[in-house]
Amino acid sequence: MSDDPAADAPELSQDHAVDAPELSDDPAVDTPELSEAAAADAPELSEPEPSEDAAEPVADAAEPAEAPDTADLDPVVVRDAQDFGVYARTGGWTFALKVARSVRPGGQAAEGTAATKVSAKAFAALAGCSPERVMRYYKAWDMAADDGLVPQFEVLVPGADIELPDADVWLSYYTSRNSASSVRGQAISAAAEAEGIRPTKALEVAENPTALRAAILADPGTADAARGALLDRMKEDPALQTEMARAIARTDDLKKAVASEAKAADRIGYVRQIVENGQIRTPAGQTVEAPAELRAEAERHLSLLDELDDSEEAGEWAGEAYDTVKGLVAKAVEEDPALRVQERRTKFYSSLQKATKVFEELTLDEVLEEEIFEDDMLQRLEALQEAISSCISTLRRATTAS
Repeated sequence: MSDDPAADAPELSQDHAVDAPELSDDPAVDTPELSEAAAADAPELSEPEPSEDAAEPVADAAEPAEAPDTADLDPVVVRDAQDFGVYARTGGWTFALKVARSVRPGGQAAEGTAATKVSAKAFAALAGCSPERVMRYYKAWDMAADDGLVPQFEVLVPGADIELPDADVWLSYYTSRNSASSVRGQAISAAAEAEGIRPTKALEVAENPTALRAAILADPGTADAARGALLDRMKEDPALQTEMARAIARTDDLKKAVASEAKAADRIGYVRQIVENGQIRTPAGQTVEAPAELRAEAERHLSLLDELDDSEEAGEWAGEAYDTVKGLVAKAVEEDPALRVQERRTKFYSSLQKATKVFEELTLDEVLEEEIFEDDMLQRLEALQEAISSCISTLRRATTAS
């Protein structure tokens, strides 16, 4: 269902359908006022959503043409044109008036002006639609009456005609979806208003998840909008983050895609931090000032990466930028004697610390207690001992020579 009052209105009876003008998506333009006799015979309609770009009412689009002499015209045509004009000016208020002057909700005493009115259920049965639809029009009129826009129900009698508000304020009072009153519906409505669209659009989508899925599967634009919305929601929804991460981890193709994108992002980050911080991190982990030539090259590659469209694959460009900048870092280290010596010293210490840690983690007690000893273990330790002794001797000779 939607907020289109033309869709909520009962369909014209067969006798009147011949003379009715064709309807369009614009509720403020195309639907003529229905006679009560036609409404009684009409089946209930579905409620399609009107176009977001609905045109202004015909009455407001241009100066009205001079009315022809009605004496020579078919009275039925004249009546249809006049009914059309009423609806073009008033929109859903035309139908709301019929409900307001004819319906007495359950529990209200049948006295005074309400004596000849009927219940919403009875009115709906006569109209061939649901009581819920009738009550949506009733509630819209009730809210407008509270605002002083239309008369209260008590002063209206069946058949009464009054000056109606303009069509453009109808949607401020009319809610075509029952879900709008729920907590979930209110949250969706608030989000829709924040995005600058009518709440009924968002509510319709929320009530049709299968249709939403079909649109996402079939249309890249819809899929992109859904992706953006999910990413925005995940920022504030840890549970959704976990669910998405779990779904990706369980899908091999997605895992590979995430790993590839993560690698590209890391490489771009490496180039970006050189540009933004003006420093490089050497292979041994030292942080030093970046040479001007290296920084300029990093800026060039980064500008190319930033110019890529979202649809373009960044992996290849990121790899090229990373390899180029990393090569320049290695060149900068080799061309600076002091930096080169410090780099090699840092690498040696790093390797020595790793070897020490590994050796310290050996648990000899378990070897003895569990009888897992093998001759190969002893041979490897003896070879390691010889290598360490050789390393110590080499370092001592270098110390003596210096």
